[in-house]
Amino acid sequence: MAKYERDESYVELDHVEVDGVDISGHWNRMYQPREITAFTPEKIEELAALSGAESIAYCYQCAKCVGVCPVDAAGGDYGPRKIYRRLQTGLNIFDSPDLWKCTTCQNCVRVCPKGVDMVQIMPAARERSVLDGKVPPELQEMFEHVAEYGNPMGESPRKRERWIKQAGVEVPILAKTKAPVDILWFVGDFYAYHKRGQDAAGAMARVFSRLGIDFGILGKDERSDGDSQRLAGEPGLFESVAEHNIQEFQKYEFNRIVVSGPHALNAIKTQYPKLGGQFEVEHYTQLLAPKLDALGPLLTKSFDRKVTFHDPCYLGRHHGEYDAPRKLLTAVPGLQLTEMFRCKEQGYCCGGGGGGMWLDGFMADQVSERLSEKRVREAVEVGAEVLAVCCPYEVSRFEDAVKSTGNDGALEVLDIIEILDGCME
Repeated sequence: MAKYERDESYVELDHVEVDGVDISGHWNRMYQPREITAFTPEKIEELAALSGAESIAYCYQCAKCVGVCPVDAAGGDYGPRKIYRRLQTGLNIFDSPDLWKCTTCQNCVRVCPKGVDMVQIMPAARERSVLDGKVPPELQEMFEHVAEYGNPMGESPRKRERWIKQAGVEVPILAKTKAPVDILWFVGDFYAYHKRGQDAAGAMARVFSRLGIDFGILGKDERSDGDSQRLAGEPGLFESVAEHNIQEFQKYEFNRIVVSGPHALNAIKTQYPKLGGQFEVEHYTQLLAPKLDALGPLLTKSFDRKVTFHDPCYLGRHHGEYDAPRKLLTAVPGLQLTEMFRCKEQGYCCGGGGGGMWLDGFMADQVSERLSEKRVREAVEVGAEVLAVCCPYEVSRFEDAVKSTGNDGALEVLDIIEILDGCME
């Protein structure tokens, strides 16, 4: 790799006076003009030639992105400007760990004056690396599970409905009822399969039931939303599960789709239309926040605890929704909401986006602490007793981080829907 060496030659006059001011010595030092010959454009051009990655060439190294990059803040020595600089000196991004660190959180895009878009650049570069067979093993395993089973956990599709038994209310499965519904609830992988996700899924079903919401689910016919697979460089796998879900959606009559997670929102709202799937879709907090007149009287139990809220990147920065989760939290009796320093547009990332949910082993060698651990420390610093979330990835990520940071017993992680459910009689 080429290395830039600074030319220290300069001219310094022994005696010089300007407008009566003596600037003799280093005050009048002028460095000799120099040509930068150690930098090369080839690697930048190679990356920018990929469809979607063109904007990497727009970078003019102002470094605004580095200050807001969550990976850099966690000791990852990262950011678009740093990648651009390394490309200048010969970095092969397709063989570099830098390819997999980005969580596509969009915070760098928010501040970039040139429109360098890592949310487009990194998936494009990853796709080429995946095609070349250069994939971190844990990510490759996730791809294989989704291809074979339709979910990243590698669980049987037949188990996707099992959480219903613990919900305590009727959960209509559209393939069985055949009836039109107002809401098609896209449950998602983590709500369906992960133990803590199942807790939130049961809570959601109970809240829907108490509010009289007319809903149904796909059950075993649902597949992963595919957004993480697309962002991690597997657009073909994304199309496979997306086309399956679109075909299932089109079998039934409903007015809108409500999703449990921000990544499903992103996939169905922005990507499914490209495959012929046009649907009205919203996150569950967006469904419930306008229903506070009906929901409020049902919240009869007080939640006398100090709560802070973590903005999911794909609900906040990607889709501009900051108010709905907070409206639900502030409607809970006794709940005291306090904000972390980094919140809303400047919110920090949990580390699970862009395929990061399946790269914890890989990232352990790339950062000084996990992004989720840093976020837990920020929650503790504001005196929170509960870290509230509304993304299926985040309950398990933050619960692990609570334990690894030594805050077990001091901070509880709850999905907003769990708080609402727990405050109902």
